[in-house]
Amino acid sequence: MMEIGLNHYLVLSTILFAIGLVGIMRRKNLLMLFFATEILLNSVNVAFVAISHFYGDLTGQMFAFFVIAIAASEVAVGLGLLILWHKRHNNIDLDSMSTMKG
Repeated sequence: MMEIGLNHYLVLSTILFAIGLVGIMRRKNLLMLFFATEILLNSVNVAFVAISHFYGDLTGQMFAFFVIAIAASEVAVGLGLLILWHKRHNNIDLDSMSTMKG
């Protein structure tokens, strides 16, 4: 039976990172951009936890915990802005957001 090692987790993390990067590059609307950002952050968390487990140190797991906390606050603020933008402009298209003038 094959054992799952560090390389398997790092390959999974790389695949998730690539999926998130493609999602950010395509960026059709703001909600998909948030989802792609979350996938990027989760790929980093997988790598942190896998390396932390491999070396027997809790530092990577603590970093992953802080990344999760920061991602949660980012989602809360981002979704609040998304709802406000949708109420005012009735769409969440990123191309219409590039015309914002301060």
